[in-house]
Amino acid sequence: MKSREEVHEIVRLLLAEYPEAVCSLDWNKDYELLFSVRLSAQCTDERVNKVTPALFERFPTLESFAEADVEEVEKYVHSCGFYRAKARDIVACAKELIDRYGGRLPQTMEELTSLPGVGRKTANLILGDVFRVPGSTVVDTHCIRISNRLGLVKDQKDPVKIEMQLRQQLPPETSSDFCHCIVLHGRAVCDARKPKCERCCLKKHCDHYKETERNG
Repeated sequence: MKSREEVHEIVRLLLAEYPEAVCSLDWNKDYELLFSVRLSAQCTDERVNKVTPALFERFPTLESFAEADVEEVEKYVHSCGFYRAKARDIVACAKELIDRYGGRLPQTMEELTSLPGVGRKTANLILGDVFRVPGSTVVDTHCIRISNRLGLVKDQKDPVKIEMQLRQQLPPETSSDFCHCIVLHGRAVCDARKPKCERCCLKKHCDHYKETERNG
C-alpha cells in the first residue's frame, strides 16, 4: 500500500495533468447519463455519443422512454452492441424510476443498484457526477489496470474489492475526479498493451515503472 502522502501526491499530479477531466458521455438530464452509461457497456463512449442524440430526440422525456416499444429502442441503440438487453433495461429502468421514485433518480447506492441494468460502476458515476457524493469511486477497466500498476492495489481484478481499497486511500472529495483523470490517463498514456512510461506524470510513484526499470 502507498503512504497517505504518496496517494495524495498521485491525486494532485493527475488533477494537474487533467484539470478539466469529466465524464466523456454527453448528457443534459440526469436519467440521460444513466441510460448512456448502460449503453457504454462493452462499447466506446464515442459510439454512444453518436447514438444518443437521435435516441433522446425520439424519446425526449422519461415518460416517453417508459412507454416506448423495446423493439423501436433497439433500432436506435443497435450499433452499441448487446442492443436487446440494453434497450430492455432502459425501458424497464424508465418505468421503475417513474413508478418507484416519481421520475427522479434515487440518491443511494442500494436504490440505484436495484434498477435494471445498474451496477456499482454506474451507480458510483451517478452519485459522483449528478449528486456530488464524496467517496464515489468508479472502477472501470482503466482504473483496474492503473490502480494495479501504480500499486494502489496488489494483483487485484475484482472491481468491488478495488473500489473498497481505493475508498480507504483516496481523499473522498477528489475520488470522482481521480476516476475521471484515470480514464483520460489510460487512454493517453497508460495503455493496456504498451504504456508510455517515459512521458507519465506518475512514473516515480508507479510500481510497474520501477519494476520495469529494475529489470532493464
